[in-house]
Amino acid sequence: MIDEKSLDEARAWIGRSQSLEGVVTPFAASCMAATLNWDNYEFKNGDEVPFVWYRVGFPELSPLRACGRDGHPALGEFMPPSPLPRRMYGGTTMTFNRPIKVGEPITKTMSIADVKAKEGRSGDLMFVTVRQEITDKDGIAITDDRTQIYRGEAVEGSSGNHKAAEPPLGAEWSKEVEPSPVLLFRFSALTMNSHRIHYDRDYVTEVEGYPGLVFNGGLTMIMLLELFRENKPNATLKRIKVMARSALHDDAPFTVNGKEGDTPGTANLWAVNPSGGLAYTVDAEYDE
Repeated sequence: MIDEKSLDEARAWIGRSQSLEGVVTPFAASCMAATLNWDNYEFKNGDEVPFVWYRVGFPELSPLRACGRDGHPALGEFMPPSPLPRRMYGGTTMTFNRPIKVGEPITKTMSIADVKAKEGRSGDLMFVTVRQEITDKDGIAITDDRTQIYRGEAVEGSSGNHKAAEPPLGAEWSKEVEPSPVLLFRFSALTMNSHRIHYDRDYVTEVEGYPGLVFNGGLTMIMLLELFRENKPNATLKRIKVMARSALHDDAPFTVNGKEGDTPGTANLWAVNPSGGLAYTVDAEYDE
């Protein structure tokens, strides 16, 4: 397990916060829509922003000199220090009070909510939960509790080689996704996400030990919610819970799938890797 001193140092970051001013411009929203192959991808001021697109309003601005080995801003600034160098997306729980609007000022307030250590299949893990509150002129519009997972250095067989769980049965909606490097580049560029696992093949295979470029977790979530939007066009999301189960890569197409939930106003969405294993899940609540 992670030694107590390192864990205490990381937990000292709990409660730290910072606020950023942002705006989803017509250009940024249109770029996202074009990247997702919308037929009508032109947005204008005042249009509603699909809930999870708020991230394009807050590109990850940091000087190049402040980036760590993996391309992310170095740890020990806003994010707590970690003895484990590799990071990955763990999941998120988002609550939606109302849509934000293109062109309207918004604020993102981030705070370190929790730090935990666990023992995983491939060694020590550290989980850092960051609460993000997106506010507009009327108050909190979106709450996003996001978890980042930190792992040790790659050893042979530690990345991408575990057998994934079986996916749910009974999909009512399904679509194939082609995980191309162009798609990964465009999405990373939209949020100024410089994490090298999404675009640097030599780094991701030789340093982090993955079999190919890692498909961005946030983009997987968006692909699943796009499937939901296409099949439930009149639905308004209220809450989603996203869990990353296993990594997806750019080596072969994967599928996004979904069905109505067991209770009215709910839906279950999931991504399946090329080998048939479960990669991501989204449990959604909505009004219609």
